[in-house]
Order: sequence, then C-alpha cells, then structure tokens
Amino acid sequence: MESNTITIVALIGRPNVGKSTLFNRITRSRKAIVDPTPGVTRDRQYERVTWKDHHFIIVDTGGIDDDPDDQMVDDIRSQAMAAMEEADCIIFLFDGKTGPMPTDFEVMKLLRKSEKQVLFVVNKVDGPEIEHDRMTPFYELGVDHLYPVSAEHNYGFDTLMDHLIEQLPEESTAADIPDNTIKLAFFGRPNVGKSSMINRILGEQRMVVSEVSGTTRDSVDTLLSHKERNYLLIDTAGIRRKGKTKEKLEKFSILKALSALERCDIAVVLLDASEGITEQDTKVIGYTQDAGCGLVLVINKWDLVKDDKKRQKQILEEIARAVPFVGFAPLITASAKTGIGFKKIFPTVGSVFKQFTANFPTAALNRLLADAVEHHTPPIYKNKRLKFYYTSQLRSEPPTFIVMTNSYKGVHFSYERYLTNRYREGLGLDKVPVRLIFKDKKDQRQKKRR
Repeated sequence: MESNTITIVALIGRPNVGKSTLFNRITRSRKAIVDPTPGVTRDRQYERVTWKDHHFIIVDTGGIDDDPDDQMVDDIRSQAMAAMEEADCIIFLFDGKTGPMPTDFEVMKLLRKSEKQVLFVVNKVDGPEIEHDRMTPFYELGVDHLYPVSAEHNYGFDTLMDHLIEQLPEESTAADIPDNTIKLAFFGRPNVGKSSMINRILGEQRMVVSEVSGTTRDSVDTLLSHKERNYLLIDTAGIRRKGKTKEKLEKFSILKALSALERCDIAVVLLDASEGITEQDTKVIGYTQDAGCGLVLVINKWDLVKDDKKRQKQILEEIARAVPFVGFAPLITASAKTGIGFKKIFPTVGSVFKQFTANFPTAALNRLLADAVEHHTPPIYKNKRLKFYYTSQLRSEPPTFIVMTNSYKGVHFSYERYLTNRYREGLGLDKVPVRLIFKDKKDQRQKKRR
C-alpha cells in the first residue's frame, strides 16, 4: 500500500567545499561540525527541514575524494555514493574559489547515469560583483543551470531553496487509510524480531522474516482492524551501530527508518532479551523522543529467559538505568516466536494513544499550576521570586503546555521537572511524554503592542 513518505535530499561534494556550512544554514542549526580540515564530516548528518510548508530530510555526506593518504576515503566515498543512490534529490556543491577539480568531473559522470534530480551549486560566491568570475569556469562541466550561493553569508540561499522545493517529488498520502487510524512504527536493531512480531500480530505471513540482517530495506506498511479500531503497522529497516554499517544500502536504511518517525503516532521499540539493552537501543529510543512520538518498549525473545528470574530482573534494571528519560513508557515482555505477551500490545497502545491525543480545559490547567506553585514555592532568580501567571495547552501529540512566567531563564531544570511531574499526576499522563514551554509574560505584552 502506498504510504505518506518524506523526501530525502543528499548534499554531496568534495571535502571542504562548504557542505556542513550549507547544511547548518538549511537546518538553521549548528549540528554539522564546521572545520577547515578536509574530511571532518566522517559520517552522514541528517535533519528534518520545513521550507514554505514543504518537508524533507537533508543529509550531509562526507566529502567525495581520492586522497590515497586517508584510510577513511573509501568509507566516506561509499556513504556519499549510497546517498546519491537512495536520495530523491541531490545538491552537488562546488567550491567557487578553487574552480572545478578532476573529482567534480568524475562525480558528474555518475550523476548523469543516476537520472536523479540534481541542483548544481557553486559555493563561496559572496556577492554579485564576483559571481561572473567564480561561476564561469564551472560551465565546463556541461551543466545547464548553476546556482551561486554563499553558505556563510546567505547570498543566493533563498533562491536555491525555492528551486529545491520545486524539484521535490509530491508527498504521497495513502488515500485508503481510514480516519482515526493509530499509526504504529516498529523500531529496533536488526534481528530483534520486528517483522516476526508484526507477523504474530497479523496472524499471517504478510512480511518477509529472515535471519539475514537488513531484510527490511525500506518501511513496509500494513493496515489492520482490531476491535473496532484501525492500526497502520509500519515495519522499518533495522538501525545498526554506525561502525558496523558497511553495506551502503544498510547504511542508508537508518534514514529510511527515521523518516517513519515523521508519520507515526506511537513508536514500538523492540529490545532483545538475549542481549539486553545496548547503546544503539538507547539512541533509537532517543530518536523517538526527538520526534515527539508516543513510546512502547517491548522486550522480545522473553521465552529465552522465562525460567531465569535473576536474568529477568537484571534486564529490567538495565533498561531503567539506560533510559531514565522515558520512565513513563510502558514496558511489555513478549515473544514473537511463542506468542507470550504480544496480546498486551494493543491494549497498551490504546491507553498510550488516549493520553497522547488528550486535551484539557484551560481552567483546570490553571488550578493545577496554582496548586503546584503553592505546594512548592518557586526559587528566587536575580533577587526576584519566580512567578507563574497562567498556563494553557498548546497542542496534543504529545501533550504540550505553555506556562507564562516573569522569567523563563530562571526556571531551573529541577523545578521544571517538578512541574512536569505535577502535570503528569494531575492530568493522568503517566504513559506519554509531557512538554512544558516557559515564556515571559512581558514578551507577550510587547507582541500585542506591535
């Protein structure tokens, strides 16, 4: 079935042409490491971008180079090649100061074979007065249209972005997904049993189940009706540790999996009882919270430790220590192989979804805030007592609340945690992430004057 997907744009080019600087400008962040040393961006960086109501994921790749002295060149090159293969659109960045180099001509040959949408961009063009001199040499590449930009100084940036979104494929939406469908994405490392668990839930072999890591290359969706409720089950590619993702398709499947977070309500993260929780598991769980998803943790293969009470306790304690930031997430012990525990998934998802989509009247929220402040007096900040005036719900999915104060900078994380817990308890939100956003009341007054 066709599903709602998000476009992937790959940013490629030689080392030190300014890819990371352009990435940071596009994402309005400082996430990519910017350093004049060639090859600093060793692995792909990625970020979700919204530009004029168009959404896409931008990927910053390592520089494509043929430096015989750099042992990592082959790996960086393979990553960039993978990005070129799997991306929907490509931005090929050149260095306007150095002019075209032999590697640029090589990459051009590859791009002509790929038949992908490509935007050719000449960076380090800091203004119109030098545009002609820096652009002219690049027409040797046989490109019809070149975009002059300065990633550092913003010259030509808006024009580039407007043309980029014109090249993006239309976002497809599955027309046959009923309203009020709960969208569940299953995440986890390869061989943790995602496809097997979905097969157990469906009661039939709808998915390929294999012991070979990486069978699920892209997200696969299945619509299911269960007890008067519709569910969209999204099986994603396994997310592996960076150092072990040698095959180019498998490397890029990480992004394919992460893009599923953009269209799911609740992430079901499977852990492996035979291995316990790993560092990579904690990263996957972190990704779900960055995306603001509901979360259910499922320890699969529980049959392997069913008679070992000591090991069971150890696994649960390890999980609690490794991911204390999702202490609210329900945890289910199950086995896709034997069927134990899997029937708990739907009732648990239902209770999470109910909280995830909950809305609350402002009057009740203000009473809750007043009671919390009265019970625990706010601290003093810059010789003034911190005050909280009123609160309201900004949105659901996840429940997010604005709290007006006399100084948002004075809200220490410990008091924020206290208030978050009071909201949880008072509103019955014990199974979902709860977000509080603090704003200064004086800022609101200034906006009204304008």
